[in-house]
Amino acid sequence: MTQNDSQQSALAGLRVLDMSRILAGPSATQLLGDLGADVVKIERPEAGDDTRKWGPPFVKDAEGNNTSESSYYLSANRNKRSIAIDYTQPEGRDLLLQLMEKADVLIENYRTGTLARYGLGYEDVKEKFPELIYCSLTGFGQTGPYRDKSGYDFLIQGMGGIMSLTGPEQEGGTPYKTGVAIADLMAGMYAVTGILAALHHREKTGRGQFVDVALLDTQVAWLSNAAQYYLTGSKVTPRMGNAHPTIVPYEVFPAADGHMILAIGNDKQFAAFCNFAKCTELAEDDRFKTNQARVENRKILIPMLRDITKTQVQQFWIDNLEKIDVPCGPVNNLEQVFENPQVLARDMVIKMTHPLSPEQVKLLGCPLKLSETPAQYRHAPPVLDQHHDEILRDWLGGDNVHNIEPKDGTA
Repeated sequence: MTQNDSQQSALAGLRVLDMSRILAGPSATQLLGDLGADVVKIERPEAGDDTRKWGPPFVKDAEGNNTSESSYYLSANRNKRSIAIDYTQPEGRDLLLQLMEKADVLIENYRTGTLARYGLGYEDVKEKFPELIYCSLTGFGQTGPYRDKSGYDFLIQGMGGIMSLTGPEQEGGTPYKTGVAIADLMAGMYAVTGILAALHHREKTGRGQFVDVALLDTQVAWLSNAAQYYLTGSKVTPRMGNAHPTIVPYEVFPAADGHMILAIGNDKQFAAFCNFAKCTELAEDDRFKTNQARVENRKILIPMLRDITKTQVQQFWIDNLEKIDVPCGPVNNLEQVFENPQVLARDMVIKMTHPLSPEQVKLLGCPLKLSETPAQYRHAPPVLDQHHDEILRDWLGGDNVHNIEPKDGTA
């Protein structure tokens, strides 16, 4: 453990069966693990989570050779223990049911109906395990005309509207997906919220429940103010590139040595910027005096501001505008992000010992900073089936664990 062992974790004692793969489910269970839950990752014998192979880059061994562990897999599987079980075989199914009996939470992201074919769906187990929180994270949810379709982050970004808002503003410009699998990650966050809400309900009533999380639902939900723009105005929210549909100036501007962000959110900030930039006439111009006027006249104002910002280097604007409370910042690449003193001070990069690496691997830290129950880092992302016997002993008890091991196979 790389943090204070003496402090109790928020979810200490909570047992989670993680039957999810790829990113949405694993990102959710990693967060639960960071907060102290005992997360057991159920994987296919011999193959494991698909993302183990999604590289390069891979973790390097002592000779500098690639191992079986990709950087993608490392990103979402900290604080878990791995066991390989083939639930399609009777022995594996029986073992999984034994583990399910001991679990507080089960999370899975198979296509709708997959686990039900083996008697492992929620309707199959809810009477036997009435306290179990059973979370299914799928592309389209358990109901509706698309319930049987597979959902993938890229497709959901397109179908769910975010790509219509991302990309060049010019008419006919190509829509862009985001640089990370944001539909997966946001679905994982919503799944954690649903699971914690269900646990709170169980604490009061003693009853578990089914948590149905869909990538499309969550993608639509976090369209947020962009969605409300359409719902309120009955006009399709425009693609603005780096600009904002209802705030001006709020976008990327050129500096003499690169680019920077101006995020001016009110008229006072605009006036302060103009005063510092020695263009007070803009703040006094009726076309630009208020945000509403600036939005209506953005095509006139923005080129004028760009001519001003490109006369000085990025750091000149950042340092001086900060002093007068005008939001301004850099556009960092990832090297600059992980050299940033604030990122480092907030422990957003951690190191953990990995069984296949001679050096500690670097991982992203947990962003939740709890004063009484801070995140703890107990397990590096596990290799396939690393904790088989340990899990059976901890969860099922007894020393003769091999008597209850499933046969090898593939799920």
